[in-house]
Amino acid sequence: MKQTTEPATLTSASFEDLIREMLVRLGEDAGREGLVRTPERVHKAFQFLTKGYNEDPEALLKKALFTVTYDEMVIVKDVEMFSLCEHHMLPFFGKVHVAYIPKGRVIGLSKIPRLIEIFSRRLQIQERLTTQIAETIQKAIDPQGVGVVIEARHLCMMMRGVEKQHSAAVTSSMLGCFRNEQETRSEFLSLIRNRPNGV
Repeated sequence: MKQTTEPATLTSASFEDLIREMLVRLGEDAGREGLVRTPERVHKAFQFLTKGYNEDPEALLKKALFTVTYDEMVIVKDVEMFSLCEHHMLPFFGKVHVAYIPKGRVIGLSKIPRLIEIFSRRLQIQERLTTQIAETIQKAIDPQGVGVVIEARHLCMMMRGVEKQHSAAVTSSMLGCFRNEQETRSEFLSLIRNRPNGV
């Protein structure tokens, strides 16, 4: 009768044990000087790189909502972003541009980069990251519209696969008047293009 070996459950090994096993499976000596503390360092690194799972984006925005009569476009552009691709767990990085047109309430400016940080510090795909930012702002203040554009470089394309070093992925999410009004969308895209620094 054929015997089957059940895979180890996630709770039976520590994060460090799993990294140590990965090193061995890659053909390394996990006990050599340069790698002895690598499992611990990798664990700490991943705790930081995925800390967004432990933060509530809606609660963040609720702390910084202000009533105003301003109804012109608000733009926060060139926000640096670093994330991990959920397909290969390799980094992707770039710039995020966010705009909205208020309808009675605005968000404290510093909270928009923090919102981006919360969603980007998770395993992500760029398309979902873009829509999560836009939809969370839309839900928090119900503005006339929200626009989000992300320009990013992906190490899973640069270091492996097609190995294209200079390609960038651009994604957008347009809600409300940014989707329905060509003039509003064009103004936003024009303003984020006119900048000295790129991705």
